[in-house]
Amino acid sequence: MRRYLHLLAVQLRASTALSLQYRVEFVGQGALALFWSGWSLVPLLVVYGHRPAVAGWSFEQALVVMGWFTVMKGVLEGAVNPSLTSVVEHIRKGTLDFILLKPADAQFLVSTAKFEPWRVVDLAAGAALFAVAFHRMGRWPEPGHVLAAALLLACAAATLYSLWILVVSAAFFVVKVDNLSFLFASVFDAARWPITVFRGVWRLVFTFLVPLALMTTYPALALLGRLDLGTALAAVCGAVLFGAFARLVWLRSIGHYTSASS
Repeated sequence: MRRYLHLLAVQLRASTALSLQYRVEFVGQGALALFWSGWSLVPLLVVYGHRPAVAGWSFEQALVVMGWFTVMKGVLEGAVNPSLTSVVEHIRKGTLDFILLKPADAQFLVSTAKFEPWRVVDLAAGAALFAVAFHRMGRWPEPGHVLAAALLLACAAATLYSLWILVVSAAFFVVKVDNLSFLFASVFDAARWPITVFRGVWRLVFTFLVPLALMTTYPALALLGRLDLGTALAAVCGAVLFGAFARLVWLRSIGHYTSASS
């Protein structure tokens, strides 16, 4: 475990050093991320401009969901997407051998190959949305609710990562997965809304198949103190199952890899 933590720290330092070599771009990308975080509030403002609540969620409560969406967007674009997108190119070119031959777990190495440190701006923007939402509600979350939300955040990040591993694993079987990754990114945008906004089959899809509810709605409920113990345990179990399934698919997919020298 210490060895992998050391490798993670090395990769983080390398990505940070690389980003800081281009300081103007670093600052520009951070400013752009802030702009898009603000722009993403427009649909919420439009919808709640005509009604006090939507699907049982007030504007302030929906703002908490938006805060979690912003945080998870930062995790996706800052930690998950950069590394796993690059591995698709390695698979396509047959140059994944360099990683597979290293004396460390291949999934860990491809998952930590690159980070976008400026995406920490999204985490700050999410925290700002939480502060605004609870200030408007006239209260602050209790310590127990914060701990529960932190646990759900870990589950959400693990589930998001597992889904992306499944998308990347498809590259071992099909030549291009760009359309699939764009589809996933488009579907992920639906996570900005509470799960109760969706009805029928879409709620089932976004709860169990592509569990957007676990990524934003459940952490929001935990922070608001509205998440029951049964749902919290189900979310933890769901994250573990998704992680195990993604690991199994990854290992099976590696068996279908053909290197450039083959």
